[in-house]
This record gives sequence, structure tokens and C-alpha cells, in this order.
Amino acid sequence: MLALARVRDVYGIRGLRFDESEKTVRVEYDASRLSAAVVHQFLRRAGIDVVETISLIPKPEDTAPPAPVEPSVTKA
Repeated sequence: MLALARVRDVYGIRGLRFDESEKTVRVEYDASRLSAAVVHQFLRRAGIDVVETISLIPKPEDTAPPAPVEPSVTKA
């Protein structure tokens, strides 16, 4: 737990939630300051084995494209 406290103190880490019953760690970080690879490295150094990464932000291909815009004025 002390190692996780050190990860929380890293500049760019916004939040860290550890759920022992679910065996999960949720890390919120500033992507303009840190990359996912750097965050994984911090977690590994803290003794946490990263098995799977789940993004809470949907990928662009996961969202439906916008509907085409219909013209509001018809030409005569």
C-alpha cells in the first residue's frame, strides 16, 4: 500500500482507486503529462501486475457517425 501511495503522489496522477475484492486498480491520469506506458511502469514498480487495460473513454470507431445534414433550403 505504501508503494501505491507513492504512485498517487506522482505529478499527473489525478486519482487512484484500489478495489481489493474486485482485484482492480483504477488510475485517472493527465494524458498530456503521462502516457499509459509510464503509468503501467509506475504500477509495476509498486508491485501490481497489469493484466488488462480498460479505457473508460470510448474509441472513435465505437461511436456512431453523425447523421448527414439535410439542406434546409431547396433549389427551384
